[in-house]
Amino acid sequence: MRQRHRALVTAATLTLVLATGGCSAAGDDPASAGDGPAPPGGGHGAVARGTSITSCGRELDFGEPPKRAVTLDQTSTETLLELGLQDRMAGTANLKTKIPDQYRKAYADVPVIAPKIATGEQLRSATPDFVLAGSADLYTGDRAGTREELDALKVPTFVSAVDCPQSHEAGKSPFELLFSDYERLGKVFGVEERAAKLAQRQRAAVAKAGENASAAARDGKAPSVVYLYSVFNGMPYVAGKTGLPGEMSRIVGARNAFDDVNEDWPEVSWEEVAERAPDFIVIGDLSERGRPGDSAAEKRAAMAADPLVSKLPAVRDNKIIVVPGIELDPSVRSVHALGLLAQGMKDLGHVH
Repeated sequence: MRQRHRALVTAATLTLVLATGGCSAAGDDPASAGDGPAPPGGGHGAVARGTSITSCGRELDFGEPPKRAVTLDQTSTETLLELGLQDRMAGTANLKTKIPDQYRKAYADVPVIAPKIATGEQLRSATPDFVLAGSADLYTGDRAGTREELDALKVPTFVSAVDCPQSHEAGKSPFELLFSDYERLGKVFGVEERAAKLAQRQRAAVAKAGENASAAARDGKAPSVVYLYSVFNGMPYVAGKTGLPGEMSRIVGARNAFDDVNEDWPEVSWEEVAERAPDFIVIGDLSERGRPGDSAAEKRAAMAADPLVSKLPAVRDNKIIVVPGIELDPSVRSVHALGLLAQGMKDLGHVH
């Protein structure tokens, strides 16, 4: 696939190179929901010559703010929309659920280059001067192209710090890594004040969600929780140690029941869920994605049908909190799910 990818460097690529003359990506140094989207248009500050940021092991240099950014996933798309940057976007891809109401009008003006994962050819046809992704695995030879291949075309590539191992070594929480994304993107696009305000609002939301954590975790008796993300072919997928829900649990004073599994969303068995006997369950509602087992109703039905899980007090007594499933992965909307979790724990009597 990589040879075919390189063979496709034709007139569209030449157009892209000409369109991106002011930007470059190079180097191998390690990477050192608010109140609604900001208004577009005016207020985009000028980026000084020589402005650079690091993104997951690469130094990105910009001579001016990007004018044709392309986002490879919904996470990156909604971050730019929250920052009011839709007029700087030349394309989006990989929409997993419906765009929420607060972004819908702005999103309608942005071209969709691919409904699912974008290919290198689809990306180049948009002639981007900056490419963003929430996860590094979107930059492969059989997808949008590797970061090295895009470097050769002088197109800077951004990866969220949340999905960058180098960033994790700094000891920052997933939420702080998200906030660092906002601040770096604010610098690149010349909207630093806007980005700083977004990070400030979301830090306040995290702090509010954690106000009762000490009460919930007093004497080491934090309530345990299972996060049910998906049911596929009858099998449950839950939050493991490395996903965002582990951090969300810590913030609100709960304990992720599968925190010993070193994966984001491992497949487990219903027997394992029953053995963990969680005090409550968080269901990620992915009904808008539309796959079998995605909706909250289907997940409730699957638990009720299992002879062991159905007998758990959490299921029998409806100790269940429903949150949008997409918000359980790191994004600009994750603080909303965190707030629902904190409020749900209050409603269930785990905190006062």
